[in-house]
Amino acid sequence: MFSVTDPSLSFGEQLDSLQRAYDAVTKKEAGNAVAVFRRYFLSDAANQADILMERECENPFCALSIVQQAPLNGTKIALWTWLQTGMATETCNSGMFEASHNGYRHLWNGGAHNKAATSEYQTRLLLNDYVMQLTEQHCTLAADCIRTWFFVQNVDVNYAGVVKARKDVFITQNLTEKTHYISSTGIEGRHADPDVLVQMDAYTVDGLQPEQIQFLYAPTHLNPTYEYGVTFERGTAVSYGDRKHIFLSGTASIDNKGEIVYPGDILKQTGRMMENISALLEEAGASIGDIMQAIVYLRDPADYENVQKYISTHYPELPHLIVLAPVCRPGWLIETECVAIIPADLPQYPCL
Repeated sequence: MFSVTDPSLSFGEQLDSLQRAYDAVTKKEAGNAVAVFRRYFLSDAANQADILMERECENPFCALSIVQQAPLNGTKIALWTWLQTGMATETCNSGMFEASHNGYRHLWNGGAHNKAATSEYQTRLLLNDYVMQLTEQHCTLAADCIRTWFFVQNVDVNYAGVVKARKDVFITQNLTEKTHYISSTGIEGRHADPDVLVQMDAYTVDGLQPEQIQFLYAPTHLNPTYEYGVTFERGTAVSYGDRKHIFLSGTASIDNKGEIVYPGDILKQTGRMMENISALLEEAGASIGDIMQAIVYLRDPADYENVQKYISTHYPELPHLIVLAPVCRPGWLIETECVAIIPADLPQYPCL
């Protein structure tokens, strides 16, 4: 995670600062690590995305996501990048970015979008296209896709269309309440083009055995999402021979009846949210201290100072970024997604 600390700089200066920090890590500190995925968080995509893309041409190619979700520390840009070592990388004919090692193929998609008439049609096209891309790679949505992200312009209006299209497509792919879904975030996020209502990022791993994938539920704290009409998993843990990756979906202040806990109280919602995250991680054998990356989404920028102070006080080591992005249900004032990693000793599986 890379953040700018000086909000007085122009966008170009902030981009320069971010690039210098990125170069220092990738070229000096991370050895032979390569980026397999980058996501930029912008404050004004319509005016910044083209400038960013000109600069991106100088970086080694990888899956790229650009979304308007303003960093709430007052700056204009932030970056999340996923680095891996020892990977053979290539761009597939379908446009996916592939990083392969030790029998696993990690397939990343970033910034997929179209300009169909409604959010429902856009989502339907996105998912159907992704199913076809996976088919070309001898993968399926149900067996191999680990994580998706849906960024929705005006989420209060357009999220219902995303929900309907996702549910309809998932049924055709044998993703139902009786099988399983996919860990996901559905959140406010804008594209530079105002006609794009939905954009999607996705992560698939080819080469896993079914028993390497564990879905997380924490039923003492949360209920299955289908009980309130949506179709995603709370979290997914992927076990390799030497480590376990844990992907938590966007997690809010919810109870195991699907109700909002502490309506209107941002700090109490933050506490319940972190309690839910802890319960999900515990089910995978991890804890909050194992989180490598967390993105915190706030509906109201006026809550930033209080939330940042809360996190700094209670979780001072948490690597996180706080951005402006209303959650899919208006009563949820805050939501967090994260990735945690813990060591494993599972000789029956190849190491990562």
